[in-house]
Amino acid sequence: MGRMTSLVLIILGMFMLTASPAWTEDRAMEKQIDAAFAAGDLPGLHGVLVLHKGEILAERYYEGPDENWGRPIGVRMLDKNSLHDLRSVTKSIVSLLYGIALGEGKVPGLDESVIAQFPEYADLQNDPERRKITIRDTLAMTMGTDWNENLPYTDPRNSEIAMEMAADRYRYVLDRPMVHEPGARWTYNGGATALIGHLIARGTGMPLDDYAREKLFKPLGIEDFEWARGADGVPSAASGLRLNIHDLAKIGRMMIDKGNWNGMQVVPAEWVVEATTPQATPEAGIRYGLFWWLAGEGEPPYWAAGFGNGGQRLMFGARNDLVVAVFAGRYNDPEAWRVPVKVILNFVLPNIRNQ
Repeated sequence: MGRMTSLVLIILGMFMLTASPAWTEDRAMEKQIDAAFAAGDLPGLHGVLVLHKGEILAERYYEGPDENWGRPIGVRMLDKNSLHDLRSVTKSIVSLLYGIALGEGKVPGLDESVIAQFPEYADLQNDPERRKITIRDTLAMTMGTDWNENLPYTDPRNSEIAMEMAADRYRYVLDRPMVHEPGARWTYNGGATALIGHLIARGTGMPLDDYAREKLFKPLGIEDFEWARGADGVPSAASGLRLNIHDLAKIGRMMIDKGNWNGMQVVPAEWVVEATTPQATPEAGIRYGLFWWLAGEGEPPYWAAGFGNGGQRLMFGARNDLVVAVFAGRYNDPEAWRVPVKVILNFVLPNIRNQ
């Protein structure tokens, strides 16, 4: 994420605030996206789905090389049923699972100490600064511990990769040196999501993927999904989920309706509000909630989104009932963000007129 990314996202927020669709029967947006892909302006794009008030405005799929949690799976042509890596969009969905479990009284509250939930690490609990890290700090990625995911995910020095290689992933995360006061500074941290996933599994007595199937996916009619597991056999809370693009968009649609789906309250409405309330400012022009990225302006924020390695996006704006889901295959490319941003800025927004 660079400052150019933030600037573009501010622009998106401003446009999405007062937009209404100017849709025509000629499917102009789809033709424009097709032309841009053919011209090489959207390298690595795999799929786009744009919904307004639940209606499809654009739906396109493309051929290209792909991966399954870092494992190359060759060139493939996607369709509406194709499962695709969400990468770190998985984190945003884990946030929803925590909200569901919290509503059931099965996980600790936001203001409780996270290290207190791991009594097996008695030595770490002797550190008074470490005891200050709350569940909220963990979900907001403001734990104050040393963590570095700026290195490529092929580099064993990357903190998430080091966590995956550790004998005990939870101890590895909790034992990182304290470098800031908890709650004071945002640092991208996939280990935080691993801790939250573990608390969900332990509190509910179910593996994370089974809990997701019962409490989130089944109510949404999501039947087909995969969740990659680490070497310890535990589903990767930080990056392991695979869905098709329509099922991903359902989650955005549900978030617009404050956790309600076809009259069923799937995620507590108060959690949807809490998760999309700004907790930190990673950089100028963009904010962060509880594993959700948020627009830099608006109360509530003009949009919320899940971002994933390679160009994965789930973005929704409640003010104009717009959901955009993007799949792409530019994994570990620092410029991958340009693909979903171009889709939204160059094609979605020009086909939307201001009221």
